[in-house]
Amino acid sequence: MSLDSVLDWWVNNDRLIDLLVSSLGETVAMVFMAGLIGFLFGIPLGVLLHLTKESGLLSNKVVNKALGIVVNIGRSIPFIILLVAIIPFTRMLVGSSIGTAAAIVPLAIAATPFIARLIEGALLEVPAGLVEAAQAMGAKPKQIILKVLLPEALPGIINAVTITLVTLVGYSAMAGTVGGGGLGDVGIRYGYQRFDAVVMMITIVILVVLVQIIQSIGDYLVKRVDHR
Repeated sequence: MSLDSVLDWWVNNDRLIDLLVSSLGETVAMVFMAGLIGFLFGIPLGVLLHLTKESGLLSNKVVNKALGIVVNIGRSIPFIILLVAIIPFTRMLVGSSIGTAAAIVPLAIAATPFIARLIEGALLEVPAGLVEAAQAMGAKPKQIILKVLLPEALPGIINAVTITLVTLVGYSAMAGTVGGGGLGDVGIRYGYQRFDAVVMMITIVILVVLVQIIQSIGDYLVKRVDHR
């Protein structure tokens, strides 16, 4: 495929270009809305996993084990299977099983356990000495969580957010296989099914650029907050 053929396609396909632009907007909406919902549930879940472990502030073996099983089950289900398996739930929740809004539901569900484990890992990197010092000064668990654990783990949390958003970009493209909208839907319908290599290539390039932007912003923020 030559550069001239791509440029020629670009000049003579105004409608598809408009479709690519609108699909990019759908992909961004899916990724960030699903990410936001995933963070709302995943961050507290990750914190709870950390707190209830054997040496945690709120050590509770039964609760930790139960949460761990739920998270592991959620992480073990391939996204494409989850996408199809919860179609009835998605339809009940948003009134449809296709489109951007419908794709956000499985994306958020898939992101939640993924985020929880990443947050748990970020909290594990906080030196135990800091927590012990806070306890020695009489700090309560809530104060330790809000003023010691989360601030100290902030670089790891931002990195977890970045990894999650990049993963969701890939998942959102996969959602196009069942009419989820976005760039994945364009790549499949207009690229793969119509044997249009240019559409496929442009879709891939846009997705790669989007991932690079997210990763670059995440890396920049980590450097800004990491004072170690």
